[in-house]
Amino acid sequence: MSPQSKQSSNPAVKGWLGVAAITASLFVFLTTELMPVGLLTPLSRSLDISVGVAGLMVTAQGVAAGLGVPFIVAWTRRVDRRLLLSTLLAVLALGNLITSVSPNYPLILATRLCMGFASGVFWAIGVSMAMWIVPERHASRAAAVVMSGISIATVVGIPLGTVIEAHTNWRTTFALWAGLSLLVFLAVAAVIPSLPSENAVPVREVFGLPATNGQLRTVLLIVVFFVLGHFGAYTFVRPYLEDEASVPAGFITAVLIIFGVGGAIGNFVAGYTVNRSLRGTFVVGLVGILTALLLLRTVGDGKSGAVVALVLWGLSFGAVQLSQINMTLAAAPETFEAAMSLNTMAYNTCIALGALFGGLFVDHVGVTSVIWFGVVLAGASLLLRLGTGREKRTSTSALSDLQVPADGDGAQSATGTSSR
Repeated sequence: MSPQSKQSSNPAVKGWLGVAAITASLFVFLTTELMPVGLLTPLSRSLDISVGVAGLMVTAQGVAAGLGVPFIVAWTRRVDRRLLLSTLLAVLALGNLITSVSPNYPLILATRLCMGFASGVFWAIGVSMAMWIVPERHASRAAAVVMSGISIATVVGIPLGTVIEAHTNWRTTFALWAGLSLLVFLAVAAVIPSLPSENAVPVREVFGLPATNGQLRTVLLIVVFFVLGHFGAYTFVRPYLEDEASVPAGFITAVLIIFGVGGAIGNFVAGYTVNRSLRGTFVVGLVGILTALLLLRTVGDGKSGAVVALVLWGLSFGAVQLSQINMTLAAAPETFEAAMSLNTMAYNTCIALGALFGGLFVDHVGVTSVIWFGVVLAGASLLLRLGTGREKRTSTSALSDLQVPADGDGAQSATGTSSR
């Protein structure tokens, strides 16, 4: 039975309410994962740990989100997706609550690890659920709406967390996010229809794909370098600006918002340029990231220089994000869901490793070293992209109608959306 026939009896309005609930789910998952980026300094002071050790909060959740994806999705292949998403949100709400009252840092890390498993599974099933609960002709639009949660989280969620912390404390921030996660849980339970799982991708097929697809292997390696460099530097933006530019918390909030707005604009512009030149869009985006990091290091000790660098960084990051998804799609158009599972695993694992390596550099070399770490890794990604052949062109019209099973990985049309 097709997804559309399953939901044809559901009113269209309820379908779009379900899409809104899934978008809200993405918002709370992503903001929870990256919230420590804006709270590293107060977290480290309150818990009496170094900034680098505090960054392990990102590492723990990223490792779990990346490594657990193919296994948990396969193990839960017979679980109704509405029930599974509700369970994931319950884990998120409980994890945020435990974090807010935790008496020690080891408990926080263990909690973040559990939340990471939930986050990774959401990225594997969320977008495909949205595509299932609306009419087929609106499937790609539903995917685009859900993925807009990335920009909302970056522009609103993470900066809002820093504002709340500035007026209260970091524990209150996580307590409020626990309540928000609970509200989203209730929304999902109320408006999303039953979605029985039918076609999970076997784990052995997912891990066997790179062995037979050289282009996909190259794309995944490019993604690894890019994500390591970006998150190794971005995780420590707050302590870097505090040390180098001596800026207050309010300015940090402002530049994080600027970065998020830039990412949304870069994603939107790339939605048009990737069809004309996917390779060119990715290369220009990486050059922009490299330039932004160098600007941050050379003129980022002043407020105006920091703003310019973060604007360029955000614009470039948005373009690279969309490009790397389309590169994965071009490398494996016939097995896109399995390829995206590997992309998700590589991406989240490298978020974790980037934060880990960045923290080691901060603690043992100094906070400025993370900028050079980002430059080297982003440069490696750029050189690898320049040194490989052009990707096979994939039909945009065919991809715009792409539907994925309820237990597949998040997919999208070829343009206009971004993903993890």
